Amino acid sequence: MTSASPFSLSGKRALIVGVANDQSIAWGVARAMAGAGARIAMTYLNAKAEPHVRPLARSIDAGLCEPLDVEEPEQLDQLTAAIEDRWDGLDIFVHSIAYAPRDDLQGRVADTSDIGFQRAMDISVHSFIRLTRRAEAMMPASGGACLTMSYYGAEKVVDNYNVMGPVKAALEATVRELAAELGPRAIRVNALSPGPIATRAASGIAAFSTLLETAQKRAPLRRLADIDDVGQAATFLASDAARAITGVTLHVDAGQHVLG
Repeated sequence: MTSASPFSLSGKRALIVGVANDQSIAWGVARAMAGAGARIAMTYLNAKAEPHVRPLARSIDAGLCEPLDVEEPEQLDQLTAAIEDRWDGLDIFVHSIAYAPRDDLQGRVADTSDIGFQRAMDISVHSFIRLTRRAEAMMPASGGACLTMSYYGAEKVVDNYNVMGPVKAALEATVRELAAELGPRAIRVNALSPGPIATRAASGIAAFSTLLETAQKRAPLRRLADIDDVGQAATFLASDAARAITGVTLHVDAGQHVLG
């Protein structure tokens, strides 16, 4: 594809995990990276999601579109094998998945169930560790880039974000630790922190429409970030232009975070 980004990813191989439909943040990232010249592999959660994801993969000539439920170890094995068979390596890994059971997400943190907290941490945080470990093994000696998605609720209390606040805080701490550990391998690890975006995953947050309205009014740029804004920021962080940036959380929220 013709490059639409000033940050070239020509020749780079990128795995994008978390595309659910054309409103997904992960889709904005996949589209932007493809536009910058990257070869793309995408995943979909299950058979229900496949019809929404596979046409998107075709539209950007994605070389791979594979099923991935991060709670199923054999699917991780199959994805790794498919990438190694197709490309014999990987340069970029993008993790854009998060989950908490609805009752735990919409209830008080103090009332979070054991299993709900464990699943939220496993799917939203430890899956990033598991996939980064596999990505590291596939990345060349010259290094690579791993990215994940956070939110301002990791830093401050956001109404109705509830258990995902401590979960995203753990994710950002994980980014810093992985950046320190993988830095000697020239692998950079960063997070992006978009403002609220109307995705399917966000629909589980109570009073989300109010959160969107408040964010737009308060943001210095008086608008919300969208999936294309996040995609371009992710493309920058994955590019050689960001070769000295690691361990950071980059806010892509029209400035909302500066106001608390």
